[in-house]
Amino acid sequence: MKNKGMMIGCAIGAVVLLAVGMLVIWGISSYNNMVSLDQAVIQSWAQVENQYQRRADLIPNLVNTVKGYADFEKEVLTKVTEARARVSQFNITPEVLNDPQAFAKFQSLQGELSGALSRLLVTVENYPQLKANENFLQLQAQLEGTENRISVERKKFNEVVQSYNTTIKRFPASIMAGMFGFGEKQYFKAIQGAETPPKVEF
Repeated sequence: MKNKGMMIGCAIGAVVLLAVGMLVIWGISSYNNMVSLDQAVIQSWAQVENQYQRRADLIPNLVNTVKGYADFEKEVLTKVTEARARVSQFNITPEVLNDPQAFAKFQSLQGELSGALSRLLVTVENYPQLKANENFLQLQAQLEGTENRISVERKKFNEVVQSYNTTIKRFPASIMAGMFGFGEKQYFKAIQGAETPPKVEF
């Protein structure tokens, strides 16, 4: 009887150890998966930032080219310059992804800049000589390409964020997410008037 009791005890102990081992392995795997997804979000965010920065770098040349036309509407240029300045002053860190208000502010500023650029490019329609300027045409083509890349990278970013957010919300992974501080990331959302890139084809 004593041996039988010991065998049962050993069997129970083995089952418990196996269960604990499996739980530990699951926990490590789940944690590593969340880390990988978190890094994928950060990497995708960097690509979005790169495209926004590329656009910001093009704007001074665009504005200077348009300024060469003395009768061009100064107010339109001023709004583009001011919108770019506000975007540049916004401190962008990876923490923005975890802060709904900061992310909304970032998106709003970028939306304002997109709107200002749209108005600038529409206004150019009234200036045939400017529309034919080789430097302007090159900048226009670069801007169009950048706007398209921004749209593509934002879409990719939202897809990566969706994968991450879905993972950390699913049970039982949600327990691990809560224990190790994996919080929900923010999505890019359509802003009225900024759903599509500015039209730059004339």
